[in-house]
Amino acid sequence: MADRDALTARPLIASLDPAYVELGFLGPEFTDGPLEWSGYGAARERARERTGERESVVCATGRVGAGSGAAPAPEAVLIAFEFGFLGGSLGEATGDRIEAAYAHARAHRLPVVSLVATGGSRMQEGMRALTQLQRVARQTVLTRRAGLPQLAVVRDPTTGGGWATLAAGADVVLALPGAQVGFAGSRVRPAGADPWAYTAEGQHAAGHIDALTEPADLPDVLGRWLTLLADPPAPARRAEPPHALTTGPLPADGAEAVRRTRSPDRPRADAYLDAYFDWREEIRGDRAGATDAGMRCGFGRRDGRTVAYAAQCGTATRPAGFRTAARLVRTADRLGIPVLTLIDTPGAANDAAAEQGGAGPAIADLFAAVAEAEVPVTSLLVGEGGSGGALALAAPGHLWVTPDSYFSVIAPELAAAILKRPPEEIPATADALRLRPQDAVELGVARGVVPGPA
Repeated sequence: MADRDALTARPLIASLDPAYVELGFLGPEFTDGPLEWSGYGAARERARERTGERESVVCATGRVGAGSGAAPAPEAVLIAFEFGFLGGSLGEATGDRIEAAYAHARAHRLPVVSLVATGGSRMQEGMRALTQLQRVARQTVLTRRAGLPQLAVVRDPTTGGGWATLAAGADVVLALPGAQVGFAGSRVRPAGADPWAYTAEGQHAAGHIDALTEPADLPDVLGRWLTLLADPPAPARRAEPPHALTTGPLPADGAEAVRRTRSPDRPRADAYLDAYFDWREEIRGDRAGATDAGMRCGFGRRDGRTVAYAAQCGTATRPAGFRTAARLVRTADRLGIPVLTLIDTPGAANDAAAEQGGAGPAIADLFAAVAEAEVPVTSLLVGEGGSGGALALAAPGHLWVTPDSYFSVIAPELAAAILKRPPEEIPATADALRLRPQDAVELGVARGVVPGPA
């Protein structure tokens, strides 16, 4: 489990920026609160003496990370929970501070980084404490509408409303290894519940956390994320499609196009991403309990600007993959970041688990996310383009293709089977479908075949 003593609020903020500037919010007097809970004021006074804080959060501004070249490190509003102050619980005064910090962020066009460690709402303030979650949710929504990024670092422990608002609602969620993470705290879970499900590792595996990050790495990791997300140009300039990673003539017929595309030696998404970006960071999961290793999503830096990406890796895309891609596109759209999609799938997964997992709704949602995006979306077909599962990731009017790719309404083998043609007629069926890359251009589906290596 993470070392709570080493991660108190002020030392944690200072580890990100030793020259941080605290936002000077006054704390209330130590009374027994709205419920007149006997001894509550005295408990708060003891918490103040123990921690030196007047409330369970410390809010500041700071520059996080090393910066790049002559550019200074990105500035952000930092909201750090002090777990030693009544378990980092949220009360009315906590809500006051968080609301003021978010208002400062919007007024100064700064991203928000929440360093969360909380046991939930403060029971000594009853429903007045619980309703602070609505205030926090309102602030996150207003900040999202303002086009400002929100990042969360989940510390030990993060439970209750703190997890269900500031943490899980952020654009990017990082977690310290070993942290206890879950809506239910350790004393209110069902008997016999699997403890792993309530850990950072368990939440990461389920797609609710983007990455696990060691405390010593936080300044660099947060600095990279803030560099990627905090200052996109306006208006967003369309990302250029990557160059093809192979050379050679275009396929002579449909059967050759299929053979070349399905070759195990053909470059896959990772090779294209590595060649295209100077560096990149990934998001993970659909925030609904699942992940798909065959869909890579994230943000990368190229020639001094940020481009978001969603890339299929050659496998049948599962519902979680479509939902993760839709999440990526919508996040980029809110932040004004152009999007690049790489298409490579034999099609959407069609097993019973995929159907029960919402394949149809997930594909529909990705179609909608691409269609409604106001930032430019550029797409490159780098391998198989299998029917609607591939088309959902394609930008209408801005699709390009590589020489070793094909797009088809259906795989030629399946088309032949449906038409009751013998196997020897599969090559002719491939020709009839006109699925060569140059066919996609002639049919008006793609803008062009990208050139080979620059």
